[in-house]
Parts: sequence; C-alpha cells; structure tokens
Amino acid sequence: MALDAIDDALRAIESGECSALVTAPIHKLAIAAAGSPFPGHTELLASRAGLRRYAHDYAMYFDSPSLRAVLLSVHLPLRQAIAQINAEDVAALARLTAREWPRLHKRPPRIGVAGLNPHAGEGGKFGDEEQEIARGVALARDAGVDISGPHPADTIFRGPYDVVMAMYHDQALIPIKTMAFAQSVNVTLGLPYLRVSVDHGTAFDIAGKGIADAAPMRYAIEWAARHAEEYAR
Repeated sequence: MALDAIDDALRAIESGECSALVTAPIHKLAIAAAGSPFPGHTELLASRAGLRRYAHDYAMYFDSPSLRAVLLSVHLPLRQAIAQINAEDVAALARLTAREWPRLHKRPPRIGVAGLNPHAGEGGKFGDEEQEIARGVALARDAGVDISGPHPADTIFRGPYDVVMAMYHDQALIPIKTMAFAQSVNVTLGLPYLRVSVDHGTAFDIAGKGIADAAPMRYAIEWAARHAEEYAR
C-alpha cells in the first residue's frame, strides 16, 4: 500500500496535478518485504527521476529554523559510511548543495564541513580521514563554492554556516532532531520537483491509539506549500 501510494503521488506530480510531494514515514522492512530494492523514499524517488549517484546527482538535506545539514552518506552501516569517505564525493556534494540550496533560500549557501574524528582529527593525532575531507573541501572551493572545513563536529552547528555537511547520517540527525524535532523537514536535493518529508519514523507502536503528534507533518506540509512555487522556477 505504501509503495502504491508513492506511485500515485508521482503520477500526480508528473501530470502537473501537484507541484510538490510531501511524504509520510515509510517502514523500510515493510517495503523490502513487498519487493522494493530501495532502502527508503530518497533512493526510490531518485531512481524514478533517473538520478544514479548519491552526493553527485541527489542528496538528503535537512532544514529547520535553526539548523540545516546535508548528508555525505545516508542509509549505510557506520563502518561502511566511514570507509567510503572520499574527496570527490565531498566536492560533488558541495557543488550540488551550492546549486540546489538557492532554489529554497534564494542565495548561495555558506557550507561548513564537519570532521569525522574528535577535534576534527587534532592534526592527525585522532585519525587521518580529515586529510581526505580537506582535499574535497579544496576541490569544491576551487569550483567556486563558499565552503570551509573540516571543523570539529561537536561545535560546527554553532558556526556561521547556512548548511553543515555531515559525514554520516546521525552526525546531523542527532542535533537536528534534538533541537527542532517538530520543525524540521527532509528535502531531496536534485529532484526535478520539491520533495519534503517529516523527520521521523512510522511509530507503529502508537498507531491507532490517538496519541501521535501531527505537528511535524503539519509543519512539513506548510513548509512545502511556502517553497513549492519558487522551487519550480
């Protein structure tokens, strides 16, 4: 039923009946059991739009009134996400963000890149992944992106950046969900239409009990309505 609902929504987008898509949470195990090869909405929608490479063609971006972040990797085991950090993906994600973010906020973003290790590696004492991240930052800067880093991840969200580039999923989602749970949205950068989602899961444990808080979904719908017309231009 969930996959059929997504298909119906995409038909409405493709026919011009709707100008933006707001998605509810989807249960990853359920869609896998139904035969979907995709781990979530983001990958499914990107594939349907002909977008193949995460960070290069499309990416997961989170927007809230106080914190904003784009993710270098999404639904990967943490060990694998760390192993796959490379300069080319960092630079590609920075270029994609610099291209797509003005469609929402009407000006080029200042991007701050988070380090992976404590204290952003402390000059190599706590790990050397920051060297690869720094190389990606330099490539993006050479391409004209307003970007700096890598900076320590524990303080970067206090910095003067419009968007933080996080190295893995929870590095961004923990602060955003803590500070703005009911006022944060997930946006898929790179799609030809505006796709917005709530920033939480299905909560099947409270389904049907009349106690779920609709505030995040209401916020996502209102956020999409505010941005849909400008995004399409």
